[in-house]
Amino acid sequence: MDTTPTTTHEIKVIAVDLDGTLLNSQHTLSAGNRAALLAAMAAGVPVMLATGKTRASAEKLIAELGLTTPGVFVQGLLIYNPDGTVRHQQMLEPGITRRIITFAEDRGFDVLMYSGNRILVRRRDVRADQVAEYGEPLPEVVGSLVNQLGAVTVNKLCIAGEPARMRALRWQLDQQMSGQVNFTFSHVASLLEVLPPGASKGRGVKLALQDLGIAPEHLLAIGDGENDIEMVKLAGVGVAVANAAPLLKAAAPYQVASNDADGVAEAIERFVLAPRRPAPPVPAADAAPAADAPAAEQEKPA
Repeated sequence: MDTTPTTTHEIKVIAVDLDGTLLNSQHTLSAGNRAALLAAMAAGVPVMLATGKTRASAEKLIAELGLTTPGVFVQGLLIYNPDGTVRHQQMLEPGITRRIITFAEDRGFDVLMYSGNRILVRRRDVRADQVAEYGEPLPEVVGSLVNQLGAVTVNKLCIAGEPARMRALRWQLDQQMSGQVNFTFSHVASLLEVLPPGASKGRGVKLALQDLGIAPEHLLAIGDGENDIEMVKLAGVGVAVANAAPLLKAAAPYQVASNDADGVAEAIERFVLAPRRPAPPVPAADAAPAADAPAAEQEKPA
């Protein structure tokens, strides 16, 4: 673990992932991480949530922390204002979406279709329902997903299956799509995420920073998954928690404790709070002696 205490970059905003990073293994916010976030905001450093999940999954957390900054959701495809209105949005092209859904379903995979705060599925499935364990809305059963195209906007697809099969599926789809979409894995290894081309959580954070008028060099970004790589690389201070994916650890200049050991609080203390504290006064005994004034120097009469 990197023990470098500070950085030369002044942090003006914090972007933090949720599952596996800010939230612990029980998907809750610890007292230590909560206190650190509130301390950062009290010091004038706003906090931006940056997650692959819907905004609906974070509404209680937003209210608990009193967040007043834009939030980055659904892997950067939706950026919301503090009041919940959409600020920026990216969508999958319907023809490409149709091809991917058909290809995956023909091979026995289940597909989750994300449309804003809604998650649509063809049928009820235990693996698909696991997203609710992460605070997501329960998927809505709508029958054929292909028949929904044109009726709803589609921000991303999640393809659910055994982790061992997901890597092969990713390779197959990558060959088929030839750069027409982006693929990523987040905290859940059994879900392959399909995004519009060029989309990433990092791109969403960059757009939000532009709206705030803050340069990326003043960003502290903290994450744990492959989907956090672009965000961490963008930031002036990019941090991986100890439980992060190997790919993210390789990309992040700094590492902190795990999500179960208040790694976010550690990052905030090191890179936000500690640099803002005034240096302690130098004890008198250790102070450098003042230069002696010339002995013969006296005030002369006018």
